Amino acid sequence: MRNILEHPEPLSGATYSAVELMPGDAQLLMMDQRLLPSEEKYLTLTRAVEVADAISRLVVRGAPAIGIAAAYGLVLAAREAPRDSGEFIESLRPAASALRRTRPTAVNLAWALDRMMRAACDAAALAPEVRVGLLAAEARAIHREDVAACVAMGKVGAAHVGDGATVLTHCNAGALATGGYGTALGVVRAARSQGKRVKVVACETRPVLQGARLTAWELSRDGFDVTLITDSMVAQLMRRGGVDLVVVGADRVARSGDVANKIGTYGVACLAHAHRIPFYVAAPWSTVDLACPDGAAIPIEQRHEDEVLSFAGAVVAPAGVRADNPAFDVTPARLVTALFTERGEAKPPSEETLAALAH
Repeated sequence: MRNILEHPEPLSGATYSAVELMPGDAQLLMMDQRLLPSEEKYLTLTRAVEVADAISRLVVRGAPAIGIAAAYGLVLAAREAPRDSGEFIESLRPAASALRRTRPTAVNLAWALDRMMRAACDAAALAPEVRVGLLAAEARAIHREDVAACVAMGKVGAAHVGDGATVLTHCNAGALATGGYGTALGVVRAARSQGKRVKVVACETRPVLQGARLTAWELSRDGFDVTLITDSMVAQLMRRGGVDLVVVGADRVARSGDVANKIGTYGVACLAHAHRIPFYVAAPWSTVDLACPDGAAIPIEQRHEDEVLSFAGAVVAPAGVRADNPAFDVTPARLVTALFTERGEAKPPSEETLAALAH
């Protein structure tokens, strides 16, 4: 474990990063986000199975970030693969399948793995060291493209942020959830870079508090004006006029424009609609799943009930009580004012507006 990001040129473009592949392509640095905000530490992973386990246990999370992590995981798997070209591809399939099973809702994960497997097939006939190098280059390309997408969508979204605006966000859709810069928080960063004064209200995001532990940490570290509220305070804050707009990220956007994001997002969208507050979603095009017809077809990950029944190792519910713990919910397209992507905005998101961005 490392206490700082010991990477000579992190692709995140910051002094911290969710995940980075070290020079030499043999070690993957991954911030252990479970320890924030108390500790900033990085795990050193050398095998694909370790990457899959880390994704499952929320060491790294956020749809773009886990897609990047999975891509790097296949680089590590390629280092252990047989020299024979046919055996090379077959040896990667179990690693790809294990990584794919970790988080079913985030479409970026499958998208990145499919792209990496195509690259592996193209490189199969080459020498083993060349294969690894080409796969590492592909994974780093995925990482760089995600950062560039975040910067581009940030500029698109910043046009909707007024000077002095207060932006509410739910969960963490910042640099820690992406290759760097962030999706929803990328909009906030872009607005500030344009000279606008921006305040952020971050929902705690229960049950594992990504908003409190990660968003508040990231924004305060980067010098933003951030206020933390519990999820149940959103309605009161909106009622008294304390929110100008909502910007959240996404784990999957269906062809209809329905959006899956961290549990609680749908409730925030309903409250924004009731108070006539714009509700925006920021996500890279890799999060848009045109093969998925609508929100009903999006798989919703069910996580272990212990995340609800306990907190920080302390039991918070009576023995024998059961808990339901869906990790995501679906916000209907009719509640989304606009979707910001690196290709432009879909306003409102629909099959027609998404199709226009697809070409």
